[in-house]
Amino acid sequence: MTDDDSDPRRALEQLRAQLVDELDARHRALLAIRQLRADRSDDDEHDPEGSPLSAEWFRVDGMHRAARQRVRDVDRALADLDAGRYGICERCGGAIAAERLAVLPTATRCVSCAGRR
Repeated sequence: MTDDDSDPRRALEQLRAQLVDELDARHRALLAIRQLRADRSDDDEHDPEGSPLSAEWFRVDGMHRAARQRVRDVDRALADLDAGRYGICERCGGAIAAERLAVLPTATRCVSCAGRR
């Protein structure tokens, strides 16, 4: 484990930067699809040459929404870090294992509580 791996703030900020880049790319893809749809007057639902633009829109929109949620999750983790709550299970108040945070830095529950509903 490097020093960067053991610094949660640095790891979260790097993750956030990657996610923002992904979010921007998804947004550009949505704009491109929107432009393609505006330029077409035919019914793309019956295009035999590939997936319809509407299907592509929904696929990319889903990825865009997921990226946006992951950015919010990182922002919450950074806020928890600032407040001294990072790595503390929101359910039981116990520590979230470092191994879990290494795999899922935005985890808000320990393994035990994450398995409960």
